[in-house]
Amino acid sequence: MDCLLDSEDLRALLPHRYPMLLVDKILELTPGQRVVGLKNVTINEPFFAGHFPSQAIMPGVLIVESMAQIAGLMILSLAEHQGKIPFLAGIDKVKFRKPVVPGDALITEATVIKVRGVIGKVRMIARVDGVVVTECDMTFALKEAVHHTPADVLEKLRKLHAGPAASTEQERTDAQRSDEGDSNRV
Repeated sequence: MDCLLDSEDLRALLPHRYPMLLVDKILELTPGQRVVGLKNVTINEPFFAGHFPSQAIMPGVLIVESMAQIAGLMILSLAEHQGKIPFLAGIDKVKFRKPVVPGDALITEATVIKVRGVIGKVRMIARVDGVVVTECDMTFALKEAVHHTPADVLEKLRKLHAGPAASTEQERTDAQRSDEGDSNRV
């Protein structure tokens, strides 16, 4: 299958980064309706060091996370959802049918069941070599993304260290004008 969206495209749409970005590419996409994505499972994945040392198996929760990221991409590919983050709101009918191990190409297909406002439900099926390994229905909620700039963080720290009595020059000027206005009304 051809690659429709590569890893750099995914990083532009999804907020996740290594080691939590669990999608390698998108193979098919009908925005807001259906998506097929790929996660190449390799022995270098950090979770294999402890799950399990004697027999490497991809944790089920990370399979579901990979599936959710692929489904999230389908929703985020719509222009009206730019700047939003899909949050997992519920998972129903989860079935783990076969272990996923290093060397597997985990292919997830997600199809929209319904979307109403900022809440939606998708059906997800993950396969390895055409065999279903995991399936579930997922409910998601879209929220506006919050972006913190370094200036925002520094301002927050300044206010924390200055204490409640301190204020900016502009705040002091505004307060003086307000006081002057109050005294003129007496």
